[in-house]
Amino acid sequence: MAYDLIVIGSGPGGYIGAIRAAQLGMKVAVVEKDKTFGGTCLNVGCIPSKALLHASELYEEAGHDFPKMGIQVGNRALDLPAMMKFKDEGVDGNVKGVAFLFKKNKIDSYQGVGRIAAPGQVEVKAADGKIETLEAKAIVIATGSDVAKLRGIDIDEKRIVSSTGALVLDKVPARLLVVGAGVIGLELGSVWRRLGSEVIVVEFLDRILPGMDLDVGRSFQRLLQKQGITFKLSSKVTSVDSSGKRLKAQIEPAAGGAAEAIEADVTLVAVGRVPFTEGLGLEAVGVAKDNRGRVIVDQHYQTNVAGIFAIGDVIAGPMLAHKAEDEGVAVAEILAGQAGHVNYDVIPNVVYTFPEVASVGKTEEELKDAGIVYNVGKFPFTANGRAKVNHQTDGFVKILADAKTDRVLGVHIVGADAGNMIAEAAIAMEFGAASEDIARTCHAHPTLTEAVKEAALAVDKRSLSM
Repeated sequence: MAYDLIVIGSGPGGYIGAIRAAQLGMKVAVVEKDKTFGGTCLNVGCIPSKALLHASELYEEAGHDFPKMGIQVGNRALDLPAMMKFKDEGVDGNVKGVAFLFKKNKIDSYQGVGRIAAPGQVEVKAADGKIETLEAKAIVIATGSDVAKLRGIDIDEKRIVSSTGALVLDKVPARLLVVGAGVIGLELGSVWRRLGSEVIVVEFLDRILPGMDLDVGRSFQRLLQKQGITFKLSSKVTSVDSSGKRLKAQIEPAAGGAAEAIEADVTLVAVGRVPFTEGLGLEAVGVAKDNRGRVIVDQHYQTNVAGIFAIGDVIAGPMLAHKAEDEGVAVAEILAGQAGHVNYDVIPNVVYTFPEVASVGKTEEELKDAGIVYNVGKFPFTANGRAKVNHQTDGFVKILADAKTDRVLGVHIVGADAGNMIAEAAIAMEFGAASEDIARTCHAHPTLTEAVKEAALAVDKRSLSM
């Protein structure tokens, strides 16, 4: 069968890119190795984790915050199988939604492992071993990423788990050891802490959320500690013994020194993700990769082999679903002769804990390293009327603006609903806004978003509410 475009992988980058290409009049096929569409994000990542974060947050509210608001719910009880069913129903709905969109846009789908046999040619090996050969003018690699593993720690997805196993535990572990204080570790650690686990997080670096603004990371760590999460920073897990009833982890200082043993019921390995290119046949066709296993592409997402493109987690840049989606749209438009483009300076990043953490643009550390002179406007939610009345005063909004031009260079939010509020900052930055533009934009009262306006006013040291 001949196509204009074959996309290998149906995650956010792959399925969005395929849909955009079909909208532009191309004949498109998608190859997916798993039984369901949606990739890691829809099946074992973003979507199921957010379902559990939402449900566990309500569970905690029912036990701690409802009585303060005059809501009596009796004896709160956890029905973990029902909560998992709630999560699975959400996943199922999203996965079926992708299948519907493929049909709506007349996109052919092939279930099986895709291998690039030659430029313009993809072999699809089905579960029964049958091989079908497809041809296309262009091929887009959108195979995403896989869990990064630690030497000496074998993941069995039962007691030593990755994010995949942590989403399907059949009981609440008395003690959960989380290896890695990045987004995945903190989100899933928060879920199980709310449901009753004692959570200990071990991080090799001397801070949580590597890559995010240091001020944000420090403040957020204090909030998580108040919630009951314990941190061991500048530390590494060298081994996990699973021979006994409880796991025994050996933890050493990152700089070297005496080890200590910590027992746990479940260990979550959340040290990041790596590009997934296994079985694609890239070496045979000569597609170049960098020293981190990422496919190398030019500004038009084309590899060094003509007609083969790549997007999403498999190339450089933040491993975020929305980044992959934008790249999927961009490559489809480029193939159609349009000016597909992604602004990598305005890619939001969100941690969906409570409170949430959200950022877009540069951190203070990045601006200092680049020698850019900037002004800071910071506003705490303790001074926001809506936050005070809702008892959601943890956190702040921080805006970084160029000292000469006042152009907004970065926005960082810790607080309830930060993930939605960051969209205002992203739009402002996409249009090249100055902090003065945000400060002079009328914001509805009473809302949490007024804190964004106040932070913009604070850049010029004229905040009105503190």
